[in-house]
Amino acid sequence: MPQLTKIEWTESSWNPATGCSKISIGCRNCYAERLALRLQKMGQKKYKNGFNVTLHYDELYRPLKWKKPNVIFVNSMSDLFHEDIPDEFIMEVFNTMNKAYWHTFQILTKRSKRLAKIADKLNWPENIWMGVTVETSKQIFRINDLCNVPAFVRFVSMEPLLGPIHEFPYEYVDWIIVGGESGPYARPMKESWVIEIRNQCIKNGIPFFFKQWGGVNKKKNGRLLEGKYWDESPEHHRVDVQLYL
Repeated sequence: MPQLTKIEWTESSWNPATGCSKISIGCRNCYAERLALRLQKMGQKKYKNGFNVTLHYDELYRPLKWKKPNVIFVNSMSDLFHEDIPDEFIMEVFNTMNKAYWHTFQILTKRSKRLAKIADKLNWPENIWMGVTVETSKQIFRINDLCNVPAFVRFVSMEPLLGPIHEFPYEYVDWIIVGGESGPYARPMKESWVIEIRNQCIKNGIPFFFKQWGGVNKKKNGRLLEGKYWDESPEHHRVDVQLYL
């Protein structure tokens, strides 16, 4: 069975690699790092290296065993395009996703330069969605890199949103996710930032998903934006396939 997740915009997670390193402002209070170190202290074998980048070859083909179609967040505990993950390993992850055509795979990276560099080495069927994280206007370059990737669905996660983002290239973006930072050291997110992005999505016909306000108590702060839940996603949410398993 796949590992279920509480992340609102997906269903489950698959971590053929774990561990990462900080490269931008959004990494400061990384939830994955906190969790990995906690699991290390608990003695979980998979996290014996803590948050150091670790490849798990025994996980590479696991989605092929899951017969029920799932929306799967790839490397929720890492970044698939981290510089310490070899091209060959990334290609093998893509090989599994290509074979597991009945699942929808969602990949999210902050390392858009490397993504753009090796994208032409990878096969991009309709069940692989590619996204980048953009925390402030200073990371808009990641969207520009994403626009050159031939993914069927290109999406942008603006979480944690740490500043206003007035303009960005909408033309090749299929989905926008916005969320505030959560946890003990959460930085604030202004409502005006969220509304401006939401309005631009409406104007440009882009599905908008509001994940959370975040904060120290994210459950209390909730997910309502102007009295409404925004749970939009691309219309082609799943690839309609016939299972032959």
